[in-house]
Amino acid sequence: MLSMSQTGTTTDVSLPEQEIFELLANRRRRFTIHALKRAGEAMDVAELSTRITAWETGTDPDTITYDDRRNVHTVLTRTHLPKLDEHDVVEYDAEAKVVEPTPALEDLDVYIEVLRGKEIPWSMYYLGLSGVAAALLLAVAVGVPGLALLEPLDVSVFTVTAFTVSAATHYYYGERARLGNEAKPPELRDRR
Repeated sequence: MLSMSQTGTTTDVSLPEQEIFELLANRRRRFTIHALKRAGEAMDVAELSTRITAWETGTDPDTITYDDRRNVHTVLTRTHLPKLDEHDVVEYDAEAKVVEPTPALEDLDVYIEVLRGKEIPWSMYYLGLSGVAAALLLAVAVGVPGLALLEPLDVSVFTVTAFTVSAATHYYYGERARLGNEAKPPELRDRR
């Protein structure tokens, strides 16, 4: 699942949501955005393609040869970098083989929620937690045996604590899931 947010109250990012999703639909473009946000400056396309090849193959960038990265380099220069440049997300100089982030890329705060196995999205988790809290409050209010000893204040304390712990955990994983925040792109990291 892909979602994005914009930092601050105003932003210069003028890409429509549909275009942002289209750009993020391709893994190599996501990896490009991640690498550029991580670097925070212009990158040589050879270095960028080496990094992306290393991520795709799960190997150390120092072991990547020209032959290893040739395909990634070609696809980046012919397809992905021109597309990102066309949408003003990067500035791509085809002659110098250099790509650099634009203010639009810097302002674009991309969060990728990667679900593995039987995990549920955070939105469904919060919906479930709300349902549990409402059911518990209702059970206390009508005097369900075993729960009649609790006061509505006890349920409120439980609910606030559960949402606080959940929100802190969500924030932690959300920061790890932002493009450019850690060494590897979010979809290549293991959960801690």
